[in-house]
Amino acid sequence: MIPLYDDNPTRRLAIVTIAIVTLCIAAFLWQLSLGEIEYERAVFGLGFIPAVFFNGASLSPDLVRVPKEITLLTSMFLHGDVLHIGGNMLYLWIFGNNVEDAMSRLRFIAFYTLCGVAAAFAQAYAEPSSEIPMIGASGAISGVLGAYLILYPRATVTTLVPLGIILTTFRLPAIVVLGFYILIQVVSAVLTPAGEPGIAWWAHIGGFGAGILLIPFFKDRDIPFFAPPRAVQSAQPTVNQRRGPWG
Repeated sequence: MIPLYDDNPTRRLAIVTIAIVTLCIAAFLWQLSLGEIEYERAVFGLGFIPAVFFNGASLSPDLVRVPKEITLLTSMFLHGDVLHIGGNMLYLWIFGNNVEDAMSRLRFIAFYTLCGVAAAFAQAYAEPSSEIPMIGASGAISGVLGAYLILYPRATVTTLVPLGIILTTFRLPAIVVLGFYILIQVVSAVLTPAGEPGIAWWAHIGGFGAGILLIPFFKDRDIPFFAPPRAVQSAQPTVNQRRGPWG
């Protein structure tokens, strides 16, 4: 089940979402420009490693690129391959604009970052001794998906669904698409042996949960929960209407 686009228009251009997509693509192109050895060194130096952050492990000095605290941020912009970044940017492009539109741009930056940090901590809590670098925007984007689920569960998402060897599209409620997404994450997290390299399932779950918990504090006051798809509005809300809990 691959989402293609939703029917939920926005009130303004999603500048932050576009900037994040651009930065992630730029970072991935930079990764591709490195040789194989330097590529691996960049992943270890800029990726988030639970054992380094929480268990007192340390990298070889020649691998250290930034302080370990900064890897919580740098890891969000690196990706492993084309499918990794392609899938992440597709989900962010479809759902990020509406979540950004529900709050000020500065609050969206903070919201996205906090969801990414919560995702990293969730993976570290599940595997605190892991020495495998975690990279990718998946955790932060999962937070965006959790927020979208709470804000617009009835929005329609055109989704590509494989039926055997045939690919077809269905228009499904967001609650079905995103509910299926988080179900897959939970089942995969439970069935995947601890310490196995691959997808950071617990990061996805942690980010998704963070998005659900944080969205009430970040959204604008005039944005209701569980709203129907928003119609295109002819006038912008006033500043007072749009102001959220912290500006």
